[in-house]
Amino acid sequence: MKGGPLLYIDADGRHFIAGDLFAVQKSGFVNLAEQGRQKERAELIAAVKPEDMIIFAPENPKATIAVFTDVDCGYCRKLHSEVAELNELGIAVHYLAFPRAGLGSPSFRKIASAWCAKDPGAALTSLKNGEEIPENVCADNPVAAQILLGEKVGVNGTPALVLEDGTLVPGYRPAKELAKLLGIE
Repeated sequence: MKGGPLLYIDADGRHFIAGDLFAVQKSGFVNLAEQGRQKERAELIAAVKPEDMIIFAPENPKATIAVFTDVDCGYCRKLHSEVAELNELGIAVHYLAFPRAGLGSPSFRKIASAWCAKDPGAALTSLKNGEEIPENVCADNPVAAQILLGEKVGVNGTPALVLEDGTLVPGYRPAKELAKLLGIE
């Protein structure tokens, strides 16, 4: 179903199963439905223009994570406090906005103002540090589109990380754990 769950239906359409399909292999269970979602997630994230993200990256990154974030989320702030360490480990952080309170909320106006600032990275960092920035919600900000993208890729909380292969990692992970997960430490 477009935008909905994957359904497995018998030939005459009288019976269906809603849920994930697993393959039983010698190495264990493989979620075939999730493999399909991973591929779609990777393609959707790859299609986002870099200028629509707030990026913190080392010169030659070994790996990249896309992070759906909310400036009023405690664990998002904790993750942001480790961005310098992530960069030192060779991990680029590409932020996408996902204000959990929704369109028009104070969180939306704050994060949109960061995207519209002259220095979006500094503005985002200020907000993550609990500071205020001038409200400046420009008409061409990508926040609404990023909320829709987040919903499409399965984000239901923040922070939500999408790895380059499309794996969705919900919640905060310490920098060193992320490096291990990405195979770079």
